[in-house]
Amino acid sequence: MTIREVSKRSGLPTSTLRYYEEKGLIKSIGRQGITRVFKANIIEQLSLIALARYAGFALEEIAAMFSPSGKPTIDRQQLLEKAELLEKKIRQLQSMSDGLRHVANCPENNQLDCPKFQALVSEAARRQLLEDKQSRFK
Repeated sequence: MTIREVSKRSGLPTSTLRYYEEKGLIKSIGRQGITRVFKANIIEQLSLIALARYAGFALEEIAAMFSPSGKPTIDRQQLLEKAELLEKKIRQLQSMSDGLRHVANCPENNQLDCPKFQALVSEAARRQLLEDKQSRFK
């Protein structure tokens, strides 16, 4: 399948396909003149890449999920760790959403006078400081 055909079927621009190849996510099997040619299973591989990107995996992590033949070699522990990170992010976003709703509907004339808002600000600051501290030690 030519790069143009892969682009048409996958909906990805040819520049993205070339970039993915440069990053080691996909591999062409040769050329027809100057045009890259890929195996038919490239569409499935691109679908897996899209899913992994959607789940928040970095391109380097995704590249490591494929053997040189293009077959997936997925580390189940890595998937569990990513699921845990996503669950943590969901909890953070839910908390933020709840806080925004409270501030929007707060009966206080000035939200800064609201004890619940003050608690939310303090908790957010504490969590951010903790995350910053943890990221420095990774």
